[in-house]
Amino acid sequence: MKQSSLQIIKDEHAALRAMLQSLTMMLDRGPGDEPEGFFDVVRAMLFYIDEFPEKLHHPKESNLLFPRVARLAPQAMEAIIQLEEDHGHSEASVRDLQHLLLGWELIGESRRAAFDTAVRRYVQAYLAHMQLEETAILPIAQSTLTDQDWAELDAAFEANRDPLATKGQRDPVYDRLFTRIVMRAPAPIGVGEA
Repeated sequence: MKQSSLQIIKDEHAALRAMLQSLTMMLDRGPGDEPEGFFDVVRAMLFYIDEFPEKLHHPKESNLLFPRVARLAPQAMEAIIQLEEDHGHSEASVRDLQHLLLGWELIGESRRAAFDTAVRRYVQAYLAHMQLEETAILPIAQSTLTDQDWAELDAAFEANRDPLATKGQRDPVYDRLFTRIVMRAPAPIGVGEA
């Protein structure tokens, strides 16, 4: 049986990795002579992270995937506990980043270092989180879950996919957000002016 949910998880992780890398690249470039565009793009990137991975991707893992893996593979519990802890504070972390960005934008350069440090810590933690899922949970899931488990997981993961990770099927609700990021972010992140 083909487990489409595994591919969806990997595709969504790849889309999020790309967004996190782009966020770091934007931070490395800094606002330059276009602070309005810079803050607009970074704000849109953080909104995406808060909007999709936090509200839709994590709940599918926490409510559907992890309990099934824990039931059939107790050896995965340590990793599941760590991943659930990450999920538990991740939404607050992205909101903190949004606040720190606003502080930098409104208060000025004295707030830049706090945002820079927080973003880099967040990106590093998020990449480690996805790596743990892909190395400690997905292989166990693939070898232990039943066809019925996969059918339920596949249906749930296909029902609300990350618009950035959906090949050929973009959600029109998010087109404006992605267009804003791609058109305003400078190359090589987007197609905006360098």
